[in-house]
Amino acid sequence: MTNGTINVTAENIFPIIKKFLYSDHEIFLREIVSNATDATLKLKALAEFGEADKEESELRIEVKIDKEKKTLHVLDQGIGMTAEEIEKYINQIAFSGAEEFVEKYKDKSDKAQSIIGHFGLGFYSAFMVADRVEIFSKSYKEAPGVYWSCDGSPKFTLRETTDKKEHGTEVILHINQAESKEFIEEQRIRELLDKYCKFMPVPIKFGEREETKKTKDDKEEKIKVDDIINDPTPAWTKKPDKLKEKDYKNFYRTLYPMQFEEPLFWIHLNIDHPFHLTGILYFPRLKNQVEVQKDKIQLYQNQVFVTDNVEGIVPEFLHLLRGVIDSPDIPLNVSRSYLQADAAVKKISGYITRKVADKLESLFKNDREDFEKKWEDSKIIIEYGMLSEDKFLEKAQKFALYPNTDGSYFTFGEFTEKIKSYQEDKEGKLVYLYTSHKEEQYSYIQSAKAKGYEVLLLNSPLAPHLIQKLEGVHKNISFVRVDSDSIDKLIKKEENTLSRLAENEKEDIKKLLEENIDQQKFTLVLENLDSHEAPFIITIPEFMRRMKEISQTGGSMFGMSQLPEVYHLIVNTNHELIRKILDQENREYKKQMINNALELAMLSKNLLHGETLSRFVSRSFEQMIS
Repeated sequence: MTNGTINVTAENIFPIIKKFLYSDHEIFLREIVSNATDATLKLKALAEFGEADKEESELRIEVKIDKEKKTLHVLDQGIGMTAEEIEKYINQIAFSGAEEFVEKYKDKSDKAQSIIGHFGLGFYSAFMVADRVEIFSKSYKEAPGVYWSCDGSPKFTLRETTDKKEHGTEVILHINQAESKEFIEEQRIRELLDKYCKFMPVPIKFGEREETKKTKDDKEEKIKVDDIINDPTPAWTKKPDKLKEKDYKNFYRTLYPMQFEEPLFWIHLNIDHPFHLTGILYFPRLKNQVEVQKDKIQLYQNQVFVTDNVEGIVPEFLHLLRGVIDSPDIPLNVSRSYLQADAAVKKISGYITRKVADKLESLFKNDREDFEKKWEDSKIIIEYGMLSEDKFLEKAQKFALYPNTDGSYFTFGEFTEKIKSYQEDKEGKLVYLYTSHKEEQYSYIQSAKAKGYEVLLLNSPLAPHLIQKLEGVHKNISFVRVDSDSIDKLIKKEENTLSRLAENEKEDIKKLLEENIDQQKFTLVLENLDSHEAPFIITIPEFMRRMKEISQTGGSMFGMSQLPEVYHLIVNTNHELIRKILDQENREYKKQMINNALELAMLSKNLLHGETLSRFVSRSFEQMIS
């Protein structure tokens, strides 16, 4: 029997471990089970190398609770430890046995690279919740079993024992009843195993469950079987060609049991060089929901859950996705809680971006019709990526879609080819007419289409930002909303459309209108339009409207959303109503005609509200019965 002092570099290491090693004390279970998994995988690897006997039965881990003794037990059938190894790996804090093992066997098998533990402090997380920790261990080598015990001080006990007959290790935590008694409750432990150990690569038993079995005489009987609470071979660890559509959908339901809608499609990540990374990313049905969810993608290290905060690893626009990323190469701090700054992280993020773009292009090419059907539900993610990642924007030119108001879909190149011969403005720029709301801007859309122009439907909340981005990338283009004041630069007036008003009459109508409209809100513009066009048309200054939209959706134009509304009032001098207004001798009736026409134009623009709208409705009824 040996008594001694654990080799630590600071006398107060245990208080630090107990309070500050992990932000959440519940993490201890992940660390202890991870160590058990390591020990099991090591034994399997050694058996493959011919340095240990092959196991006839499947190796597993068991977690159990003894409520009477107030203890939590984690047992494995792995490599075990000798007294010398306990001295080396347990008594010398922060000496990582896993790292030494990986280094020794790194050229022999990929299995050596799958060892979870890279931090020697993991075992000591047990003291965050336990007053005393015991270890019973027996090495796979020919060596006596050993017993180790420590009460959370630098003092320990280490001796030989005959209590451990088979190879493997049992860790016993005597749970602190004052602060941590929740960890001897079955429901709490099951919850933590489901959270942190759901996909660990070794089967984990936690109690028993009942199953119905048919007997020889075709009767049913209840039997108890081991409750294996994890899936050691989750979908992302398998080759894509081994999985069917139903496998991906079933795994999605496993990850998100409360999510009733199926995903649109998914991307299976699998890379071995220059770093190791696997995973599956799912595209959910988002429509126009742009809120970033930072807890939908789960990060794993060799199938051990680390965090659902993947900031820095996954590009921000992909935070809208759901799924799993697994990599042993992601640099985390000692508690695996925070990402450390590292050049490899940028490479991982860049790879994920490229992989997503390549997959989207493939989906588009292989089944464009299906891709178009899913566009409205997935466009937010793609548009967000185009805005935030220049490399993604470049690749997205091949698959990002732009629907027109008739429901046809075009890539940017296809639409450009369609309009390039007839949709230029007076400065020679190619103009992309668009609407943000088909119903509200209906009359403007019809006016543009009557002249033979194509109108895009860009109605996502990111559209104002995307338009700015595209105009910056493609220098000789311009996006113009159909109700904008800029549309007159594109839609040319008919050469033979002469004004029906003489110059003095134009001055008269202009003066009359200026007396009867709010000149702070409306800028008056007289135009010789076709007689079938409306007498009054309200347009919005394109630049002002766009800056306000960008500001309202989180853009950098600080304060733009607070600017007063300003509109252009286009007066069609060729409409017969303008002539009637001029010819009307009754000044009050003349004013009433102007007000009615203006309010109808405002109504079509959804600018008539409150008292003004109420007065308009009442006046309209009165005119109907007069």
